[in-house]
Amino acid sequence: MVLDTDIGSDVDDALALAMLLGSPEVELLGVTTVYGDVDVRAQIARRLARLAGHDQLVVVPGAERPLSGEEAWWAGFEGRLYPDLGQEVFVEDMSAAEFLVETVTARPGEVDVVAIGPLTNLAEAIRTDSAFVRSVRRLYVMGGRFDTPEAEHNFHSDAIAAAEVFASGMPVTVVGLEITTRARIGPSHLARIAAAGALGRQLEAEVRQWWEYTRRQWNHPHDPLAVLAMLRPDLMEVEAVRVHVERAGPQVGVSVADSAPSGQAREGAATTHVVRDVDVDAAVEETVARIEAAGRRGAP
Repeated sequence: MVLDTDIGSDVDDALALAMLLGSPEVELLGVTTVYGDVDVRAQIARRLARLAGHDQLVVVPGAERPLSGEEAWWAGFEGRLYPDLGQEVFVEDMSAAEFLVETVTARPGEVDVVAIGPLTNLAEAIRTDSAFVRSVRRLYVMGGRFDTPEAEHNFHSDAIAAAEVFASGMPVTVVGLEITTRARIGPSHLARIAAAGALGRQLEAEVRQWWEYTRRQWNHPHDPLAVLAMLRPDLMEVEAVRVHVERAGPQVGVSVADSAPSGQAREGAATTHVVRDVDVDAAVEETVARIEAAGRRGAP
């Protein structure tokens, strides 16, 4: 699988990457970064991978600016907690869209993609080569909100990209904000993460920085739930739907899920699924346990 991420601001991207690094059943072919300073995001991903003992992880910076022209939101502390971050090396001779197309089309029907940031890289991959859509096994997305007409950050940040991805016909499973906000990482979970070697200590610092920024002693594991939709679908209930994302206007980024026609639901692989329910306690436990496993594999 490939992870597409805006890692570096909200700590949930880092937690999601750590989960994947701690999952022995995952063959992580690479990470692509998106939105804002994608080089810093790539360096953060490389550093976390090295702390988990994955020194050869391929990381490719992607699109800095959304297709919608929206300015990228930047918290201002991204990368601050990583000494000598400039030493981290990433792939510079291709774009993230090119990497996605090459990686997925080389193994048609075998590679999943998990997208946990604005969907700019995915939309650019679709524009680059239509074979990308036919070759992805399934795309797992953290984005949208499907219980109220409120725009979620990832979709609002590049509504054009989100609209193009869901209109492409690619098989997608999407976890919306109404699901992810039901889960919390709190102090007891953080204590377990902090004990997981060098990776755990780095993640603890990132979590505490985010808690200080939000003025809360907990955070929602938004992006880890998208990873779990791939790894542990048994923890979730899904519905076959058609998703529409507003591209512009006063409701830009608002997502709507309509029940899919029965014919589409029978097609299986071509169906878009929206997560309607999740075993919250089991999902949080699975998230923390996989991060602990990643820390045990890496530096002490």
